[in-house]
Amino acid sequence: MFKNLFQNYIYPIATLSGTIIGVGVFSLPYITSKVGGWVMLGYFLILGSVVIIVHQFFGKVCLKTPNFKRLPGFAKIYLGKTGEFIAYFSTILGLFGSLLAYLIVGGEFLENLFSPIWGGSNLIYTLSYFTLGALLIYFGIKAIAQIEFWGLILFFATLIAIFLKAQPFLKIENLFPVPDANYLFLPYGAILFSLWGASLIPEVEEMLGSRKKFMKRIISISTIIPVFVYLFFILLILGITGSQTTESALSGLKNFLGNGIVSLGLFFGVLTTFTSFITLGLTLKKVFIFDLGIKKIHAFIITCFTPLILFLLGLKSFISVISFIGGVLLGIDGILILLMYKKINPKQSVLIFPLIFIFLVGIIYEIIYFIK
Repeated sequence: MFKNLFQNYIYPIATLSGTIIGVGVFSLPYITSKVGGWVMLGYFLILGSVVIIVHQFFGKVCLKTPNFKRLPGFAKIYLGKTGEFIAYFSTILGLFGSLLAYLIVGGEFLENLFSPIWGGSNLIYTLSYFTLGALLIYFGIKAIAQIEFWGLILFFATLIAIFLKAQPFLKIENLFPVPDANYLFLPYGAILFSLWGASLIPEVEEMLGSRKKFMKRIISISTIIPVFVYLFFILLILGITGSQTTESALSGLKNFLGNGIVSLGLFFGVLTTFTSFITLGLTLKKVFIFDLGIKKIHAFIITCFTPLILFLLGLKSFISVISFIGGVLLGIDGILILLMYKKINPKQSVLIFPLIFIFLVGIIYEIIYFIK
């Protein structure tokens, strides 16, 4: 009984929801401090529903297609060469952007953790974070999935410890600041980035094997779990730091809780972002090697040094980076999935065009916001 429970539900749910919960979580308290708790809750209700629908549609595309593929492979089958090209474009740029986001936050966490002891600038710590990550991406690391899983578990244990220590500092009024109209659309890209897990749905299908009847339920549960995790994280961080909340969340806690417990949080923040940085780097390197036929050394150089160059050129705003990825690149992925679903279910397309419209508006807004 327990074996079936783990195989049919717990392992697939842990894989999908654990992948969804990532660096985006650190942006959410700061964004909430700008738009207010009620606006943020409204975004989660609307975008959470949109993401669940799109995930379900992609799940049906996966089940309908006999061979295990990924987004570019599905796009080639249902949307032709143009669809495949667009899928590769959004996938590769999205991974570059995600690596840049992890570089920004990981370097900041490392700086806040060690600069009080050793001194040094943000650039030094970011380069240190990058160097070790690049080495592991070059040589590969087989145990990264296990490390990432336990790192995530320990990180959440640390959050609970912070919660227990921080109860005297929690203020409910901090969760409901006066919304600033200039930031009203700021949550869109960041929340979409934080909830998106379509790339792992084919993995879930493979895990289930012949038990595919559980897929619909697993997708919904796996998308809902991160919503509650994120709301708890917002409650915890913003409830403590209020208007002093920083873009990457954990850094601002020092002024309230002191160095001890915050250093523990920063340590596990470094660990979880670092393992994800390696995982995404290895994934992108494989795309270049196996899908595009690029030599290993060239694939490594392109994978690792592109985000570093972007960072050195001045792309250091964490919120701007993940908003662009979520609003533009994941928006493109969403449109591709909707068009593919329309191909397999032409009569059940009532939601297709309204959802495409939402993604198109989001893409236009995020491009304008990013350029500004």
